[in-house]
Amino acid sequence: MVAAVAKLADRAGTRTTVEEFGAPRRIAGFLAIALPIVELIVAALILYDPTQIAGAAGAIALLTLFSVAVSVRLAKGHAPSCNCFGQLKSAPVSWKTIVRNGVLALLAAIALSAGIAGETPSTFGWIRTLGEMNVIAVVGAAMFLVLAVAGLMAFIAVLRSHGQLLLRVDELEQRLTAAGFDTIAQTQPEFGLAPGTVAPSFTSKDADDATVSLDDLLTAELPVLLLFSSSGCSPCKTLMPSVSEWQNQHPDRLTIAIANGAKRDARNAEAKEHGLKRVLDDEDLALYKAYQASGTPSAVLIAADGTIASYVATGTDAITELLDFAIAEPYSEPAALPVGAEVPELIVRTLAGDDIDLARVQEKSLLVFWNPGCGYCSSMRDDLLAWERHPPAGAPRLFIVTSGDEAATRAEGFASTVVLDTGFGVGGVFGAHGTPMGILLDSKGRVASKVTAGADALFALIGGRARSDRNGEARIAAGARR
Repeated sequence: MVAAVAKLADRAGTRTTVEEFGAPRRIAGFLAIALPIVELIVAALILYDPTQIAGAAGAIALLTLFSVAVSVRLAKGHAPSCNCFGQLKSAPVSWKTIVRNGVLALLAAIALSAGIAGETPSTFGWIRTLGEMNVIAVVGAAMFLVLAVAGLMAFIAVLRSHGQLLLRVDELEQRLTAAGFDTIAQTQPEFGLAPGTVAPSFTSKDADDATVSLDDLLTAELPVLLLFSSSGCSPCKTLMPSVSEWQNQHPDRLTIAIANGAKRDARNAEAKEHGLKRVLDDEDLALYKAYQASGTPSAVLIAADGTIASYVATGTDAITELLDFAIAEPYSEPAALPVGAEVPELIVRTLAGDDIDLARVQEKSLLVFWNPGCGYCSSMRDDLLAWERHPPAGAPRLFIVTSGDEAATRAEGFASTVVLDTGFGVGGVFGAHGTPMGILLDSKGRVASKVTAGADALFALIGGRARSDRNGEARIAAGARR
């Protein structure tokens, strides 16, 4: 019954399965409806004593038919999706499917033999012994059980789909990260003033009744984190000890001010309790409204030049992320050695366990900065291996400088010398900040080219070409950041 109902609920999937098992397309639609209806009839027949023999025989016939169809497909090397239980469970057929059908056929055979012997009572014969109230109770319990099972099955199906979606998203994020893209999505709605607009000026009073303006907060020429708090806000109270720590830990990186909407006594008591600085009076919510804040706690970042530097971050987690962004060291590309510069001593360990100095190789060399987890590296690997087997005359010696996993790099199968650079120290010397990138050295240990990125540029340095279409690679500038 479950199989039949599930098939009827997924008629498109059932039709596809019927076609995959060899049914002509013109009758596949009919079979997709007829098959579950026959299953329902067999299930109904097997439940009652007068029709039990016919139902059991029908079950055996169906299971035998299914097993033969599965065996034929498997013998031909095909494993179509079973779709035996519709969307509830659909997986490629295997010999386990035949074993399952055999077990069910054995049960049907027991029911058939018992029915022929006349020894098996009706499945529902016991209902006649129940009183009226007991029948109502049993029916109600059965309906509740059916609904509970249906709900559980639906929950499991949704949970499985959600899990598959999360795994797929995680795989995509890993691939994007390997290609050098930032996969941290913006999850906060865009509340407040747009970044780049001039921050609204204001004048307020602090806990000591001193007048404080936006210009006063910006005199240190540091960004200002303006945090909005209010009385009766439990998350605000929980956040205040952290805000006090932030004010003490980052005075040289960030100015933190709290626009508190509480009354004066409550505001001053909270400031004293946690040792907070720059707690501003915002009882009339003038600052809250001017900066278009959304709830409390929330915060906005104001750049040192007096412009809005972020949308309003709402909630403790978002405020913490905004703080981390405000105090983060700005990223700067490593300084690259100019063409003609002498390479400093660079002693590295090879996969074979030997130490070599890349600056003293005494032959023309190409350093290829590599990571087996980088999607761009993987897309050019076969062409690079083919180049290794037949390098052109006068080609430079190839060094694969890997920043990735040692075992995964071994599995790449390079014949060239592979050196380990897990900390990206060698790449940093030459200003290579991602993979795949490369730089050419002459026989005297001097830089002979600028750092290049992508398959086309690398093959141009070593005298070859990438046979695959890599228009996307030619556009990358950083590859996978370490």
